[in-house]
Amino acid sequence: MQDDDLMVFGGSGSPKLTRAICDYLRITPCKNETLRFSEGNLFVRVLENVRGRSVYIVQSTSHPSNDNFMELLFWIDAFKRASAESVTVVMPYFCYAKGDKKDEPRVSIRARVCADAIESAGADRVGTMDLHAAQIQGVFKVPVDDLYALPVLCDAIDAMGLPELVVVSPDAGFAKKARKYASCLGAPLVIGDKERSAHDEQAEVMAIIGEVEGRTAFLVDDFTISCNTLIEVAEKLIEMGAREVMAAVTHGIFSPGAMARIDASPISRLLITDTVETQPEPLSPKVQTVSVAPLFGEAIRRIHDRESISTLFPD
Repeated sequence: MQDDDLMVFGGSGSPKLTRAICDYLRITPCKNETLRFSEGNLFVRVLENVRGRSVYIVQSTSHPSNDNFMELLFWIDAFKRASAESVTVVMPYFCYAKGDKKDEPRVSIRARVCADAIESAGADRVGTMDLHAAQIQGVFKVPVDDLYALPVLCDAIDAMGLPELVVVSPDAGFAKKARKYASCLGAPLVIGDKERSAHDEQAEVMAIIGEVEGRTAFLVDDFTISCNTLIEVAEKLIEMGAREVMAAVTHGIFSPGAMARIDASPISRLLITDTVETQPEPLSPKVQTVSVAPLFGEAIRRIHDRESISTLFPD
């Protein structure tokens, strides 16, 4: 793809994904720099002329989440002040997507605060992947394109040729999306019943609803941090006679200690995408990364050419 009006920049949270997206588009990543001063301040600088151009800034907000989010705001502001025609935020992982509602007294709706900040900085459009809940698109006033990792992950799972496959949702909340995985893979669906009583990233798995004995169980979810829920469900599945347990999540965010827990768990393989690349620890040999760069690259091309994105994900 060659288009003098299209410019793709990468923030410090997504340099590898930015290069892969640009490889798909057959363009060169544009030049910019981020400086971090000793007291923690960030300074961003655009090193190319963006006047009258369509700018796409790729920046995941993870590890460190707040630094990367603030950097994103500075990039939007820098492009707008440099007279870019439009600024599209490509945010593969939105760290505050879980904060989409006021579900207890005296708490912030964090996703709304972040959306307001992105819009105030000057973003014209947002592209992201597998938001924790679809209604988060409604907290933005600008258009939001929520891409799905499902086709990429299903292709990777299908390529394994697993016998007697069953798809497992770790809880009822993800069951609707897990059903789409099951339909894509032509496999039955099993649902875990879990209860979360606090904000400590711990959940208790109560039961497994469905038949798994003698089957290869594949857990699917939108993200994991501590991996505790995946591991607890995997242990239940093995107790119930599953032959093997694997897992696939879109966003592998991974807190410190998560890799050791995965290594010691019955999960034999964990598929993640490259929406998050700033990890606090080296990934376990059990973890396999599948790239979503072609999906984001195609979405950028279609946005730029004013084509439909929804046709990328036929029902």
